[in-house]
Amino acid sequence: MHETGMCDEIVEAVLRRAGGRRVAAVRVRAAFAGHEADPAVVEQGFRVAAAGTPAQDARMELVTEPPAVSCRDCGARTPATDALALVACPPCGGVDVEVSGDTGVVVESITYEPDVLTSEVRS
Repeated sequence: MHETGMCDEIVEAVLRRAGGRRVAAVRVRAAFAGHEADPAVVEQGFRVAAAGTPAQDARMELVTEPPAVSCRDCGARTPATDALALVACPPCGGVDVEVSGDTGVVVESITYEPDVLTSEVRS
């Protein structure tokens, strides 16, 4: 998935969950088959997509992990750390492999800014 579109979708999901609350931080887990996302590019894309929204100043933590690939020949289950692992099993070289792990993006957590009005009333 292109990072710009991915960031737009992340911000949309965060804003839906936030319900108008200001967002302080977001943790996103992503698994890409044969593609490594550049965290700096994703961070910049998030900032652009979040500009002018309650998430505009939020920190974003991107956790990336490769999906798993299962080999039908030898039964190995290995991380697909490169594109070659998607077509040939790293341990045995067999080509009867399938991607068996997640290959998507998940918003794992959202941290909200403290409610200033509530804090002032309590003081």
